Amino acid sequence: MTSYPTPEYRRPALAPGILGAIVLFAGLALLDNAGGYLFIRFAVSILALIMCVFSWQAKQWWWIIALLAIAVLWNPVVPLALHGQGWVALQFVGALVFVVVGILVKVKNPEDRNRRR
Repeated sequence: MTSYPTPEYRRPALAPGILGAIVLFAGLALLDNAGGYLFIRFAVSILALIMCVFSWQAKQWWWIIALLAIAVLWNPVVPLALHGQGWVALQFVGALVFVVVGILVKVKNPEDRNRRR
């Protein structure tokens, strides 16, 4: 037991959000390589679906719409043939959505030792 205060809220989607943004930025280098970009598609869609679960658990359902759009656009099973500057712009928008959702989705910390009883 420590005497340090515990945070009132947890941000469970922050780590997958930052990881998703890093993967999308790394994917910019692999846009022309179909084989290498397949791994980017898998990672982005899986991280978006993980963040959907965290958004659902936090009862912030409005983020699920943006995250499901990311999961569909970067879907590796039925890939959409998107190219050009629009696709590059979507990479940046997707990274921004990952970071914003990761920061704003928060749940109450059940181990909060500072709450008043």
